[in-house]
Amino acid sequence: MTTALELLQAYQDNVRTPAAAAALFADDGVLELPTVQAHARGPAAVEVLLSGLLAKVPDFRFKDFRVWIDTPDKVFGEYSVEAMVVDTGKMYRQTYAGVLIAEGGKIKLLREALDTAAAARAFSKD
Repeated sequence: MTTALELLQAYQDNVRTPAAAAALFADDGVLELPTVQAHARGPAAVEVLLSGLLAKVPDFRFKDFRVWIDTPDKVFGEYSVEAMVVDTGKMYRQTYAGVLIAEGGKIKLLREALDTAAAARAFSKD
């Protein structure tokens, strides 16, 4: 069985390949970022969401992964991103806090929180 930690690590390792990252999700698995109203249910929707993100931030990748809670079916950690936003030319510097719930060796839920002010600064065309 794949643990929640293994799934989160695989997601982070594959985020730049949306089809591979999306394949980690259950058929009804959800990726959500409630603070920015992003929600995708199922692998196809997750792939679309990640592809859209990479179109805006091509060098998007996670780093500095810290695990705070780790059980076989749940993991909570923090991880960072630092990459250029194509449309604005600004650096997107972000720390995510994510909780992943695993079920049957797949991601049932990945909920991530982020600093919306940092995101707004990076993505605004002021």
